[in-house]
Amino acid sequence: MKSKEGQTLALSLLTSLFVLIAGVIMLNFLLPEIDIFRTSLSCSDVSSISNGTKVLCLISDATIPYWIVLVFSLVVGGITSRLRI
Repeated sequence: MKSKEGQTLALSLLTSLFVLIAGVIMLNFLLPEIDIFRTSLSCSDVSSISNGTKVLCLISDATIPYWIVLVFSLVVGGITSRLRI
């Protein structure tokens, strides 16, 4: 019986590449929405915002790094799920 590990590894690489490209494309759609959210909360005016608004501004600032970490963890998980180490 033939081993199909080479085929599944190539398929997981292609799928992970697709997920990476889709994640980067979705990031371009998220950036304007985050800017609109930050301007509507007036996050740049530090003196006039309340504590709850400060938390929302911090969460909106952390959206981009969390998205990047999510996409890369999906890509690495997709690639390494087919490897038998």
